[in-house]
Amino acid sequence: MGISLGRLYRVLADTVWHFSEDDGWAMASHVALSILLAVFPFLIFGTALAGLLGADTFAPTAIHFIFDTWPEEIAKPISEQIVQVLTMPRGGLLTISVLAAAYFASNGVEALRTALNRAYRVSETRPWYLTRLLSLGFVMMGVMAFAVISVVLIAVPIALRFAEQKFPLLKDVLAMISSWSVLGTLILLAIGLTISHLWLPAGKRRLREVLPGICLTLVLWLAGAFAFATYLATFANYAATYAGLASIMVVLIFLYMLGALFLIGAEFNASLMKFNGPRFLRKHHLEAKQQVEANPHSEVKQPANVEG
Repeated sequence: MGISLGRLYRVLADTVWHFSEDDGWAMASHVALSILLAVFPFLIFGTALAGLLGADTFAPTAIHFIFDTWPEEIAKPISEQIVQVLTMPRGGLLTISVLAAAYFASNGVEALRTALNRAYRVSETRPWYLTRLLSLGFVMMGVMAFAVISVVLIAVPIALRFAEQKFPLLKDVLAMISSWSVLGTLILLAIGLTISHLWLPAGKRRLREVLPGICLTLVLWLAGAFAFATYLATFANYAATYAGLASIMVVLIFLYMLGALFLIGAEFNASLMKFNGPRFLRKHHLEAKQQVEANPHSEVKQPANVEG
């Protein structure tokens, strides 16, 4: 379905206006800080759980997929700190500290849910314990996904070496496949964004309704990461301004930018649904009218009005 330039302008203007009205900048800072506070607990809990499942390479795999698409100036300091934290000796899985890590990791998901509710202009109707369980479920899904990937990353190189020995003519193709880690990271990001937009906020949305904002977010993230890395390499001198806090400030500002662009994608989806609403309502009214004419004694539920 095409979209005229006039409609696109109205959608973009509504996106920017609602982002400001919905406290988008404040919500982006909330998301950034919550995600930063959730990263360490998530990896601690994931490492403990994956160790029980036999996925001993969980930590490097998670670090690899989380930070590979970040600019090196941002990813290197925090990934080094994470490695130090994860190599510290700990007790078993069912300790209070590890269970607390799972709870604190879910706070990052809760922040995303609250921000998405604002962006999609919906009110949360589910009880708090249900949303918390949903957030914990997302944490478990993330841990299991990284655990499976860590096992696959061990098996795939072995399979590729075996295939290279059996089919030497495919050497160049196999080498190209083994170097597609960034593409794999982007695919994981797209899947994670899709799950977040569909099931985290209140209400129901169809896949086609969230895809435009997801694509916009991915494009803006790539452009923003490149621009921020260029800025750091050319102009910024955070060490002189923040001294020992320089690395953490760089990460916070980067996450703040990612959070804002993430919410802009959700606002874009909400604006598209708003401007497409009347068209869908006319279609639903026509279908309801045809149903009444076909069966005058049936009760037909009329669609609700679309709010601006």
